[in-house]
Amino acid sequence: MAQRSSLSIRIVEGKNLPAKDITGSSDPYCIVKVDNEPIIRTATVWKTLCPFWGEDYQVHVPPTFHTVAFEVLDEDALSRDDVIGKVCLTRETLASHPKGFSGWVHLTEVHPDEEVQGELHLRLEVEPGARGRRLRCSVLEARDLAPKDWNGTSDPFVRVSYKGQTQETSVVKKSRYPRWNETFEFALQDGAAGAVCVEVWDWDLVSRNDFLGKVVVDVHSLCVAQQEEGWFRLQPHQAKRRRLCVEGNLGSLQLEVRLRDETVLPSSFYQPLVQLLCQEVKLGSQGPGQLIRVIEETTSRECRQEVATSLLKLFLGQGLAKDFLDLLFQLELSRTSEANTLFRSNSLASKSMESFLKVAGMQYLHSVLGPIIDRVFEEKKYVELDPSKVEVKDVGCSGLHRPPGAAAVLEQSVQTLRAHLAALLRALGGSTRACPAPLRATFRQLFRRVRERFPGAQHQHVPFIAVTSFLCLRFLSPAILSPKLFHLRERHADARTSRTLLLLAKAVQSVGNMDAPASRAKEAWMEPLQPAVRQGVAQLKDFISKLVGEEEAPGPPEPDLQTLSLHAPPVKEGRLFILRTKGRGPLTSSSFKKLHFSLTTEALSFAKTPSSKKITLIKLANIRAAEKVEEKSFGISHVMQVIYTDDAGRLQTAYLQCKCVNELNQWLSALRKASVHNTGLLGSYHPGIFRGDKWSCCHQRDKTDRGCDKTRSQVTLQEWNDPIDHDLEAQRIYQHLLGVEAALRKKHLELSRDPKAGPEEVPEDSLAQLLRVLQELQEAHGRSSEPRHLLQLQE
Repeated sequence: MAQRSSLSIRIVEGKNLPAKDITGSSDPYCIVKVDNEPIIRTATVWKTLCPFWGEDYQVHVPPTFHTVAFEVLDEDALSRDDVIGKVCLTRETLASHPKGFSGWVHLTEVHPDEEVQGELHLRLEVEPGARGRRLRCSVLEARDLAPKDWNGTSDPFVRVSYKGQTQETSVVKKSRYPRWNETFEFALQDGAAGAVCVEVWDWDLVSRNDFLGKVVVDVHSLCVAQQEEGWFRLQPHQAKRRRLCVEGNLGSLQLEVRLRDETVLPSSFYQPLVQLLCQEVKLGSQGPGQLIRVIEETTSRECRQEVATSLLKLFLGQGLAKDFLDLLFQLELSRTSEANTLFRSNSLASKSMESFLKVAGMQYLHSVLGPIIDRVFEEKKYVELDPSKVEVKDVGCSGLHRPPGAAAVLEQSVQTLRAHLAALLRALGGSTRACPAPLRATFRQLFRRVRERFPGAQHQHVPFIAVTSFLCLRFLSPAILSPKLFHLRERHADARTSRTLLLLAKAVQSVGNMDAPASRAKEAWMEPLQPAVRQGVAQLKDFISKLVGEEEAPGPPEPDLQTLSLHAPPVKEGRLFILRTKGRGPLTSSSFKKLHFSLTTEALSFAKTPSSKKITLIKLANIRAAEKVEEKSFGISHVMQVIYTDDAGRLQTAYLQCKCVNELNQWLSALRKASVHNTGLLGSYHPGIFRGDKWSCCHQRDKTDRGCDKTRSQVTLQEWNDPIDHDLEAQRIYQHLLGVEAALRKKHLELSRDPKAGPEEVPEDSLAQLLRVLQELQEAHGRSSEPRHLLQLQE
């Protein structure tokens, strides 16, 4: 049994943000932190007070996390970025919204006394003595304290107070991971009450000391327990209230956040459910198709995408993805009478196919669409087809030439879009063999099923439109409209580029609709593109004919998708800076060298260029931790460390620098997921470096000393190419079915009373088996959730 927690985060938009630049605008972006650990940075939206991001993330987090915070900042090129405000959601808040927290939230001021982080390691004891009982408080160490000084560190000391008596530890200079190991004693009276307050402060020579957080322990509870020891989370000052602003004067943020806490049972508990669903899919058209049809009918539109994704991943793991999609195709075709409405609704078939395209075809999408998107971003040409929206002044002029007129702008725009559309169709037409085998097989089956359902010359376009409804309308066009969401670009497009992408996406949609008259009638100003669209339709039909007409050549079987998803860890490639450790010189930012790195199923390797011979740096099985490095260590940001064992079994560390916080977290996620099953993973590490004769983080002089901070191996970003967690997907399907159990029982009752059903179908049909399996799983979860006595150190 395992506890899994994950966050589904959608950062939608902001509004009414304050102006931070002299131009009366701002360049806002958002940083997402889980327990003060930055894990996500959105793109910057330039020159606006009402930014739209529309970015989605899935994050795996430890079940014990406390808060998720959204900080909005204004990006500045020459100075430190300005903090606009933040929204903080506690775990309790998210847990109280099972369907997810959604809505507009006012940004609040970032106040120094409330910006506390970190934990304090204490040992508290009540001991008898000749003169009465004594309270002994041992201040051992702290970790991950807030940096309060300009150099990214603090000079922490601890102040312990009880009944008007105060004692202080020594000051540890320049450390966010101090160790004190100091003990203080206080006299306890009979019937002792009150609380002992342990405060952490940053010492300053000239200015006022900065508050770092506090821990309050009830003495009466301590007297009962006699002894408490552990890591206590630092809390903000309750006495110092935030300076309240006029509501909304810092703007608002629209968020959608859902916390999922799941108790995943051992695989054997899910086998009856998995076998029942697989049996339904294997029977296909020969079976009743009852379970899948009933699941679709009882699934609301809001959660249909989520259910479709879980079902798809479950069947991928069982090698039945193609059969599952084929069954969905047949079910939708059986209830569709009009060919022009086929696969246009948000059915389970449409949502499952969308998920399948992302799982199986993301790399293919990048190879086909990536160069065209890059060209659009690099050229930054002004493109407009709507005469009512042409702005001649935005076109600019070259040298002594006058700006072109509106007619010339329209003509240039048509030529530009034709060129982009032609380049895309050429790339697509030449990618038949590059298209992944699972995609080709699925499109081939879809084409055949639709042609069987709509035969005849009058429906000759329908099988092609069925394929393009997914390939063009649900895959290529959304990626063109929002390239950042499909990882085609790191930043959102500016207004000019966005318009070009929108018009190109419309052209692709027209080609995907096979130049249907209905699509042409909507926007008459797209008419100048019709010759290119008609030519594109012919090219696209030729591509689809080749795609669905080619059977797999005999020979060695190609690795199928479920095999790759089951056994291949995330593959990550890119250019990073690695620390050159040769010589005895100081470790500085200039010691880093840029190389091309590749993470495979076997090792982390590097080479001078992507085409050069790769040299193995670290074997995957030898990785013990992948963590961030304090900025002060090298004086640069976005450095990570990979801790591994060499051939002699000694711990070694490789330091790698990324270009931004998102790339840093992506590499950390890939490394953590790739090494999740390694033996000997570390529970603690040093976030600093060993410089001279001590660690820069905690100042300990023993290089082999245990780490001063806990590792964060459970914090990872979910990607479409992640290995499939079969038990987790089965648990999610069970959880969904349990939520609609009443509807399932009602449906079973209706089917049982159906006079068309034979008596042999009633006693133990597939739906009755499903209800029985759900009850058994519910009982298993009930047995696994027996009360556990957890020691609550503090509220």
